[in-house]
Amino acid sequence: MAKIWVEAYGCSASFADSEMISGLVVNGGHTLAENENDSDLSVIVTCSVKDVTAHKMIHRIKKLKSNPLVVAGCLPKAEQSTVEKFSSKASLLGPNSLGKTLDVINSTLNGIRKIELADTDVSKIGLPKIRLNPAVGIIEIASGCMSECTFCQTKIAKGDLQSYRVGDIVRQVQHEIKEGCVEIWLTSTDNGCYGLDIGSSLPELVQNVSDIEHDFMIRVGMMNPMYLPRIKSNLLESFANDRVFKFLHIPVQSGSDKVLKDMKRLHTSKIFYDVNSAFRERFDRFTIATDVIVGFPTETEEDFARTVDLINETRPDVVNLSRYSARPGTKAAQMEQMDVVEVKRRSKIVFDTAKEISQQRNEEWIGWKGEVLFDEISDGITKGRNFAYKQIVIDDKVRLGKKVIVKIDGASPNGLYGTIVS
Repeated sequence: MAKIWVEAYGCSASFADSEMISGLVVNGGHTLAENENDSDLSVIVTCSVKDVTAHKMIHRIKKLKSNPLVVAGCLPKAEQSTVEKFSSKASLLGPNSLGKTLDVINSTLNGIRKIELADTDVSKIGLPKIRLNPAVGIIEIASGCMSECTFCQTKIAKGDLQSYRVGDIVRQVQHEIKEGCVEIWLTSTDNGCYGLDIGSSLPELVQNVSDIEHDFMIRVGMMNPMYLPRIKSNLLESFANDRVFKFLHIPVQSGSDKVLKDMKRLHTSKIFYDVNSAFRERFDRFTIATDVIVGFPTETEEDFARTVDLINETRPDVVNLSRYSARPGTKAAQMEQMDVVEVKRRSKIVFDTAKEISQQRNEEWIGWKGEVLFDEISDGITKGRNFAYKQIVIDDKVRLGKKVIVKIDGASPNGLYGTIVS
C-alpha cells in the first residue's frame, strides 16, 4: 500500500478525471496523501490549452519529478515529447486511458516506467471517485469533440466525439445525489454537440436529468456556438426547469467572422448574438459567460474592433480572456505570429471593457433577495450560487449544500456580496 498525491489543473473535465483517478487509487488498496511531500508517488492531471497553462504544468512536473511521477491528462497525449524532455522517467496516462490507472501507478512504484496514451477506456460513467467537493458531482457526458479549431490541442488530446448514453448518465446522477451531492455539473469538451453521434441531444439529456425527483441543481457546462442553432428551441425548453441554473457558457472567441473562419470555428458572430438574445428574452435574469481570444495571427485592427463591439453589444456577464499563444501541433502555430506588444495592448482593452460590463451587470443584482445554494468553502470564505449561477459571498458560516435566503448588498466584477435574511 502506497500514499498517492493527486493534483489537477484546467477544465472541470480534468478535475472529474482526478476524482476518478483518486477513486481508483483507493479502490486499488492505496491511500491518498495529504500533500505532495508525504507521498510515495504523485499524479498530476494536466491541461495544455494555453501556453501559460503548459508552462505551469512544466513547472509542476519539474518540481514533482524527484519522486515517482505519473503525468496524466491532455499534455502527455498532445505533447509527449515536451513531458519527456522535462521528466524522462515519468509514466504517462492519457485522458481516455483511466482504466489503466492502477497498472500505471503500480508499475511506476516498482520502478518501471509505463506509457498508456491510447484511447482504451473512453467511457467514464460508473468509475469510483473521491470528490474534491462533497456537494458537487462532476459528470463527464462525453469525450472528444466534433470541431477542428486551428488554435486548439483538445482534438489532438481527446479525439472525436464519443457521447455516453442518456440512461447511463441519469443513473450516475442518481448515484451522485444519493451520496450527498446537491449540485450536478454536466461537463465535456463541448456539450453543444453531445449526442449527435448516438441519436440524442443535450436538451434531451438535460430534460431527463431534470426529471429526477430530488432537491438538486444542474449546471450545464461549456457548449460551442456552432451546434446551438439546431438545438436552441429545445434547449430553451429544457432550461425552463427550476432545477437548471440559468447559465450558459458559450465561447465566441472573436467578433470577426473572418477570424472565426480562419479559426475553423464553424459559427458566425450572429449565432452568438442570436443565442444570447434568445435566452435573455426568455428568462428574466440569465448569466452568459464567453471566451475571447485576442491576437490570433490573422486578426487585423478591424477584426479586433468587431470583437470589442460584440462584447459591448451582447454584454456577457463573464469574459474568459486569452492572449493567443501558438500550441504545438495546431495549424495556427504555423502562421505568422502577431507582435507580442500588440497582443498585450488588445488584451488590455478587452480586459477593461469586460471588467466594466461585469461590474455593471452584477450591480443590477443589488437589492435582490432570494434562495442561494452554498456549494463552496475555500480559505474560510463561504460561497454560494443563486438560480442564475451568480457567485455570492457572505460573512456567515453556512453548512455546505444548504439553501438559505440571502439579500444582495454589494457587487464586484467577480461576484456578489450578501447577508442572510432568514
